[in-house]
Amino acid sequence: MTAAANEAPLWQPGPDRIAAAAVTRFQSWASQRYGAPAEGGYAALHQWSVDELDTFWQAVADWFEVRFSTPYETVLADRTMPGAQWFPGATLNYAEHALRTAEDPLRADAPALLHVDETHTQVPVSWSELRRRVGSLAAELRALGVAPGDRVSGYLPNIPQAVVAFLATAAVGGVWTSCAPDFGARSVLDRFQQVEPVVLFTVDGYRYGGKEHHRADTVAELRRELPTLRAVVHIPLLGTEAPEGALEWSALTSADTEPVFEQVPFDHPLWVLYSSGTTGLPKAIVQSQGGILLEHFKQIGLHCDLGPDDRFFWYTSTGWMMWNFLVSGLLTGTTLVLYDGSPGYPDVSAQWRVAEQTGATLFGTSAAYVMACRKAGVHPGRDFDLSRVQCVATTGSPLPPDGFRWLHDEVDAELWIASVSGGTDVCSCFAGAVPTLPVHIGELQAACLGTDLRSWDPAGRPLIGEVGELVVTAPMPSMPTRFWNDPDGSRYHDSYFDMYPGVWRHGDWITITEHGSVIIHGRSDSTLNRQGVRMGSADIYEAVERLPEIRESLVIGLEEPDGGYWMPLFVHLAEGARLDDELRDSIKRTIRENLSPRHVPDEVIEVPGIPHTLTGKRIEVPVKRLLQGTALAKAVNPGSIDNLELLHFYEDLARKRH
Repeated sequence: MTAAANEAPLWQPGPDRIAAAAVTRFQSWASQRYGAPAEGGYAALHQWSVDELDTFWQAVADWFEVRFSTPYETVLADRTMPGAQWFPGATLNYAEHALRTAEDPLRADAPALLHVDETHTQVPVSWSELRRRVGSLAAELRALGVAPGDRVSGYLPNIPQAVVAFLATAAVGGVWTSCAPDFGARSVLDRFQQVEPVVLFTVDGYRYGGKEHHRADTVAELRRELPTLRAVVHIPLLGTEAPEGALEWSALTSADTEPVFEQVPFDHPLWVLYSSGTTGLPKAIVQSQGGILLEHFKQIGLHCDLGPDDRFFWYTSTGWMMWNFLVSGLLTGTTLVLYDGSPGYPDVSAQWRVAEQTGATLFGTSAAYVMACRKAGVHPGRDFDLSRVQCVATTGSPLPPDGFRWLHDEVDAELWIASVSGGTDVCSCFAGAVPTLPVHIGELQAACLGTDLRSWDPAGRPLIGEVGELVVTAPMPSMPTRFWNDPDGSRYHDSYFDMYPGVWRHGDWITITEHGSVIIHGRSDSTLNRQGVRMGSADIYEAVERLPEIRESLVIGLEEPDGGYWMPLFVHLAEGARLDDELRDSIKRTIRENLSPRHVPDEVIEVPGIPHTLTGKRIEVPVKRLLQGTALAKAVNPGSIDNLELLHFYEDLARKRH
């Protein structure tokens, strides 16, 4: 998957673009103020950011003019992981920073949000109007008795009301948590019951794929099963009356009230995010107001290079950390594009149409969507005016080399392509977008600033040019302060610090190349290890899914009790395709020639579909457990899967094998 170090990059930023990038200006400023290296470009800046971690984060806070209402005693009081203590003594408020642009009379009437639904009509919300609604709702939350630390939940799609509810929660010092309305009641309760919310914001339903999906019954079940609720707020997206005892959204957001921002400690919880929870209850991940504020200022302002003239569109739902990341675009005064609908309705070009209509400058999507467009023969650059799009960023899974080539050829040869990788666990990126560096096919540009990213072998030795475990050897401000309902911290410790004490192990296989770029090979806990040669599943998918007959695939490696190793490849075929000997041979030849003879599957098996988590990631470990004979109820948390029926196929296969 890697480009050779001497191979010409796919894209190279020109001198004007490099000079204009915020990260260039930051480096020059930090060299004068904080002793950062003036020369050596991004590589030197990154080295300084991890060598002088405290100074770097102090510089970030200074550069972005973070408002500390009480000063911090030191930047990093304790570097131990887990348990690092950032900016002790400081108090601040995330929402105050997110709404700062409304204080500028020249920007107050400019759009903070552009809401687009499947009809592709745009509804703007100005900065002053956003601030007014947040002020009104925050006052009402206080009147309902919501105090700092109380949890407030949202069962909401990606609509302006979700942004207002989150910011009002943060303004009063509450702790936000959300799920998308396509999650069923059990999935939502697996998450919300852990944190015991006092308020629930909910829609009556949502529109997706051209259809209305009513959610009144689900909402009634949530109300019954969440006994801590003191209030339910009804948002009539489908125009229905509020159920008995629910409050009306419009009544809570109509006042002209100046927002009051509760000043909370730096490590005060901002929100709870959830892991996919495929094999048990989702982990309830707590991140702090200050930690997210600094991490997102750095990531959005320096890495994504976004500012007041930009429009930030990322296709996401409120059940995925990318929604939280998108909302943080407000920190840099950037206009957010909120798209609520199917990514492929009325056709696979839908997201490009949104980017054109809204004038998006950074368009974020999934690698899966890019590859679907490529397979469908879409020509975005020809069919849409994407002249304002400076960057297309992808995440969710590694962007295959063919995805890089397709974006370059079919969108714009001058396009900055940013494949990024991080996790819900830090609500940010470990590696990805750098506006001043070249893009090599199949590679993430570099490790992010302040992220001491390494690739380690099992003994904890660093690797260059070889596959190893993704580790982070120094704390990041957005690392979880804790997991909810984990009083002794054991679940948190076991999730990241079990293999290498005091060092964050993320669970991904990566290669760090000679020129500092990063290649992601997939999850290390589902790694294919045949005859001592390790390979990530992502490498297999990238090769196999080039074939037009393959819609999607799933590969599993099973250690057999007799010491053998069984590696089946499951394929979901494109319409009209047939899995005959010719296609089987073609699949095996593709893997043999592009990857390694050792990773040719033992069997190629057609399946009715590939199961995913609710955020669209293929589930490998639960399928592996099913094939090993684990009962379905123990192998997977049913509420975390997009289509549980698909798992019965693997269950039946295991029964036949055993």
